[in-house]
Formats: sequence, structure tokens, C-alpha cells
Amino acid sequence: MNGNFDRTLSSEDVMRRRATLLQRLHVDGILLLLLLVLAAGSLFVLYSASGKSWDLLAKQASSFGIGLVAMVVIAQFEPRFLARWVPAGYVIGVLLLIVVDVMGHNAMGATRWINIPGVIRFQPAEFMKILMPATIAWYLAKRSLPPRLKHVIVSLAMIAVPFILVVRQPDLGTSLLILASGTFVLFMAGLQWRWIAGAVAAVVPVAVGMWMFVMHDYQKQRILTFLDPESDPLGTGWNIIQSKAAIGSGGVFGKGWLLGTQSHLDFLPESHTDFIIAVLGEEFGLVGICLLLLVYLLLIARGLVITAQAQTLFGKLMAGSLTMTFFVYVLVNIGMVSGLLPVVGVPLPFISYGGTSLVTLLSGFGVLMAVHTHRKWIAQV
Repeated sequence: MNGNFDRTLSSEDVMRRRATLLQRLHVDGILLLLLLVLAAGSLFVLYSASGKSWDLLAKQASSFGIGLVAMVVIAQFEPRFLARWVPAGYVIGVLLLIVVDVMGHNAMGATRWINIPGVIRFQPAEFMKILMPATIAWYLAKRSLPPRLKHVIVSLAMIAVPFILVVRQPDLGTSLLILASGTFVLFMAGLQWRWIAGAVAAVVPVAVGMWMFVMHDYQKQRILTFLDPESDPLGTGWNIIQSKAAIGSGGVFGKGWLLGTQSHLDFLPESHTDFIIAVLGEEFGLVGICLLLLVYLLLIARGLVITAQAQTLFGKLMAGSLTMTFFVYVLVNIGMVSGLLPVVGVPLPFISYGGTSLVTLLSGFGVLMAVHTHRKWIAQV
């Protein structure tokens, strides 16, 4: 018996010695590989989309570096530790949104940033894409499921506060993503179908109310342009017409790297941010877009696997909502650039230029890694 015990110990020692550096760092190798592939592809496409700007390329690369560090740091914490600090994070996030509303930095007609001259400029609304689902997951994980009506009302109230503050900036795209991230948690918590049916039925009157009392003129014009882009081809319809022309002209294999005409001849506005997939489609064609979608699909699939394997309710709700929010992120950008959805100003995850968005996305994947890599330790406690 002692001999068997000794052999068991020695086999455990061998397993510990075989533990890879990634396991010791609580980093999921599959997620890391897919994210690095996206990082490399992003820099490749961004160089062309930005007109061969080494400055933007360096800023994007540095943002990737900061985001990867944030991802690894967050992955070290157990989900229970992260849950403990979620309420404080939510309060800080809301306070930052209030600061933006009161004295934020205005650019291109919108007040979305906090600017500390010579130090940093960042967009607090981006962080709410993680803090929002984390807050609802933290709240519901402490209650019996499916959630009761009073718990649903409290959850919706917590979602409404940052949603309204972001709508005021105005930033309809980010506000809708914050709304989606919170409601995904409610859905995964076992929301009753009659409540879901009621919410669906309320979409029309809510949409009418937003059109009449919330949406700005330019946002209304985007909806009208979505319905008929040709109604103003040289004005509001210009972006979507040019993006569809760029994607269509790429064909199956594309025109080749740095050979796109729509972006390099300045026909395509915002080619390095919201409409960067049009540049990808023009230069790398259908093949390039399909490869990008494949990487996205693998990321989403891995996120769903992590969700299914999560061993705590908070971890399951958090991982599932982050994965589904990422899916909506991709869907909305590709849909608006291809003319299937109205233009709402949502960047393409990991590909579009943007430091705050990039760091936030990688932080979200750090949470996924924390949920996944700490599950064995949790099971032993």
C-alpha cells in the first residue's frame, strides 16, 4: 500500500514537472494562439488601411502589448476574488461615465473620452462592456435561479444607468453592446419565457420612443440610410455604398495587399476603424474574410466550451455573457459594413484601430482564462 502511495506521489510530481509555463501563468493556450493570430492580422491590415502609417501601427502594437499584460494579470485571480471587487468596479465605471458627461473630451461631435493631457486619453464606456455583465453575474449568483421579478427589476436598473449615460454621449453602438452584455446574463440565468416574450413585444414601442425622444438627427439619418442608401449617395449613404463597393470589388482572392483603391484613394472613410473589414475584403477577397470569420468562430467556440466547463455560477454567467457579447460585437460591425444593419459606430474586434477597445477586449479574455484555469482549484475547496 505504501508502495502504491509512493508511486502515486511520484506520478503527481511528474505531472507537476510537465506543467507548461502557460499553465503556471493560468493562460489558456488555445485562446492565446487565436488572439496572437488576430493581432498579427490586425497589424497587417491596419498598415494598409491607415495609408502605411507607422505611427498608428506602433500605437496599435503597444495597445496589444498592454492588453496582453492586462489579460495575463487578470487570469491570475480566482473568479471568487474577481467577484468580490465587481461592485466597486461598477461604481467606479458609472462615476467615470458621469465625469465624461460633465467634463469629458469632445471629438467629432461626441463627448466620449476622458483626456488627461500628456498622460492618457481613454473611453470609460468600453470598460462597462466587461463591468456590466460582471455586475449582473455577481448579483444573480447570490440569488436563487431562475431570478424572481424583483431581482430582474434590480438587474435592469443596474443595466439602465450606464446605458443611459452612454446614450447621452452620444454613442448608440456602445450603449447597445452594454445593454446586450447585461441582458445576456439575465437570459443565461433562466429568465422566464413569458418575460422574454414581453420584452420582445416591447421592442416596437421602445424603438418608437427612442426615435422620438432619444436618438439624435444623425442617428435617425443612419437608420433611413440603412433602409435606402441610394437616397443620399453623396452624403449619409456614402460610407455604406463605398464599403459595399470595396468588398464586392475584392472578388474571391482580392486585389492584393496595399493594392486596394477604395481606401488608398480616400473613397472609404474611417477605413482604419469601423470600416476596416471593407479594406480586408478588397485586398484579400472572400478568402481573407472567411479566414477572419473562422478565427472569430474558433474564439467563440472556445468561449462556449469554457462556459460549459465553469464550476461556479458566477463563472458560468460571466464567461457565457462575455462570449455572447463578443459574438454580437462581430455581428454588428460586419452587418453594418455590409449593409445588413444600420451604421452604429462599432469597431471590428481586434482588427480596428483603437487602444481602449483593444485593452478591454483582451481583459475580457483574461476573465475567461481565469474562469477556465482556476476551475480545478475551486473543485478541491
